[in-house]
Amino acid sequence: MLKKLLKRLAAAFILLAAVWAGLLFAPKNNEKAYRLKIEKNQGIASVGRKLAENDMVYSRHALISAAYLLGVHNRLRTGSYRLPKQVSSWQILQHLRGGRPDSITVRITEGMRFAQMRRIINETHDIEHTTRSWSNEKLMQEIAPDAPAGNPEGLFFPDSYEIDAGSSDIQIYKTAYRTMQRNLQAAWDERRSGLPYQTPYEMLIMASIIEKETAHENDRRHVAAVFANRLATGMRLQTDPSVIYGMGDAYQGRIRKADLQRDTPYNTYTRAGLTPTPIALPGKAALEAAAHPSAEKYLYFVSRMDGTGQSQFSHTLSEHNAAVRKYILKK
Repeated sequence: MLKKLLKRLAAAFILLAAVWAGLLFAPKNNEKAYRLKIEKNQGIASVGRKLAENDMVYSRHALISAAYLLGVHNRLRTGSYRLPKQVSSWQILQHLRGGRPDSITVRITEGMRFAQMRRIINETHDIEHTTRSWSNEKLMQEIAPDAPAGNPEGLFFPDSYEIDAGSSDIQIYKTAYRTMQRNLQAAWDERRSGLPYQTPYEMLIMASIIEKETAHENDRRHVAAVFANRLATGMRLQTDPSVIYGMGDAYQGRIRKADLQRDTPYNTYTRAGLTPTPIALPGKAALEAAAHPSAEKYLYFVSRMDGTGQSQFSHTLSEHNAAVRKYILKK
């Protein structure tokens, strides 16, 4: 009886192994080639689920178990991998095991400073770092010698950029610059009449301030209205993000009264008008808000401090002081 049981177990094991091997090694014919994008810190379970959802493998369980056997599960490199129309799970794992993506994705987020963008690109693996040792001035001369400002801040559009592995990083800068110019020009061409900007670059500066002041969709156009109304009436913008930008490395997470009084080209408490350059990389929503402020005559706003990220807007100083007492002082 024991021998029969062992034989049956062995037969079952062989059958399961054959099925597992078939699911792993048999090529799967798909309608077209597939580009597998692996994000930062993405694990093999998530990748297997994505491949199964797109019908690229016979069994995600076979793929995942084999990945653990090969030690591939914890060595996935961020990037984009091109998979042919006919491919097996084993071939996919071998492609991932090679560790070199076919293309690299670089993510630049809204509100970043240009210095942060450069750091991210400089730290990206599997691309050629042509510009790593260049100054900002040399970089701008190579990308756009006719740019409206020698300072690169704000001139690059925040987005995800994909380039071939081994390509020069200057491609990212060129694409991001052209994308910003295209989006900025579109917003400028469709802007509301009567705005206090003389050039697209001035509107870009405003968009960068809006970007740093709020991330709440419902507030952007009202924030834009506050600053546009202040410019139109000669009021100072008095926006903390510009002060922080002007402080540079001296900013340690808190603005003191002395910081608000210390004059820099970016201190909108001591100087009237817009800052000399943008203070961040604004996204499309901030550009559109700068081009289309709300029609409200707001001049003030304060955070509601209620966890929503929204602000309370006021037309007059007395309304604003009441909002400060309610939301900040809790009186």
